[in-house]
Amino acid sequence: MKAMVVRAPGGTDVLKIEQVPDPTPGPKDVVIKVDACGVCFHDIVTRNGTLKYGVQMPVILGHEISGTVVAVGRDVRGFKQDDRVATVQRYHICGACRYCRSGHEPLCPDRKFTGDWGLVGGYAEYVAIEDDNVALVPDGVDLQDASIVACAIGTILNAIREVGRLSPGESALVTGAGGGLGMHAVQLARLAGAYVIAQTTSPAKAAQIRALGAHEVIVHERGADFSAAVKKATGGNGVDVAIDNVGSQLFEPIRRSMGIGGRWIMIGQLTGQFVPFNPAQLFLKNVSMLSATSTTRRQLEDCLAIVARGAIKPIVERALPLERAAEAHALIEAGKAAGRIVLRPNG
Repeated sequence: MKAMVVRAPGGTDVLKIEQVPDPTPGPKDVVIKVDACGVCFHDIVTRNGTLKYGVQMPVILGHEISGTVVAVGRDVRGFKQDDRVATVQRYHICGACRYCRSGHEPLCPDRKFTGDWGLVGGYAEYVAIEDDNVALVPDGVDLQDASIVACAIGTILNAIREVGRLSPGESALVTGAGGGLGMHAVQLARLAGAYVIAQTTSPAKAAQIRALGAHEVIVHERGADFSAAVKKATGGNGVDVAIDNVGSQLFEPIRRSMGIGGRWIMIGQLTGQFVPFNPAQLFLKNVSMLSATSTTRRQLEDCLAIVARGAIKPIVERALPLERAAEAHALIEAGKAAGRIVLRPNG
């Protein structure tokens, strides 16, 4: 099969089309003909070497996958040929540890993240994913849209519902609101009943962010402190929940934006930058620093149902052939993508 392979970290030039063996199903595997694969910033930091934990090259990038089942392993019961499916961000979990058995399978010590470990990823015509990590796509949900649901929507559902417990009437700050995570975070926070404040450095994306449900959109120069605008939008109180899709680059303005008893949920980290801070700046306001990692299969199924009902719209800015993966990476690194870019390995 045709696949985009990365054999060593580097710039976009390390993305090379190769012919690699077609996947054959193991006992629990679902072999998927890839319809679409979303391009996440996680792919960028894996490819350029910023992310090292859990990465074993050579790799086929891509963990936002949808497609059609072409074969199943002997122990697979819930899927059959021609089923329309989407995947979570992993291709293997043990299924037996305390995390897997309590609905926290993204924390499984044996987990293998799709696109980080070996030649198993969505930048290819076919991929084999164990059935614990696959969900059926409801009728009426386009496969291209379904590809990004686990990561761009499911991770945010995890952050808002399970980790942050955002409640109706609370305020929520969404950072990086013009990106693939941010545009869906705005929609989910609004659906949860929050007063939504969105942060972006892109004036061109402000109107779209507002149309997706943001009550306030703060547009500022890159590197500027936007916390005063957040405080003004919240009557001087600061926000109850910060949904942080950017990371250390915005650490100080987010810290200053937090209200008393606020929950700061870290989701994205775009650089390898470290941040020094005084813990008293957080605990004197009883601010909790939390994180949301990946998506469970139950969360993926919930998000696909929400999309099927039309309550959330997956934002796919454009689709490109697999051969243009480098172009997709360049657009995302430059912050020029409003929402997700997807690759279509099979046309």
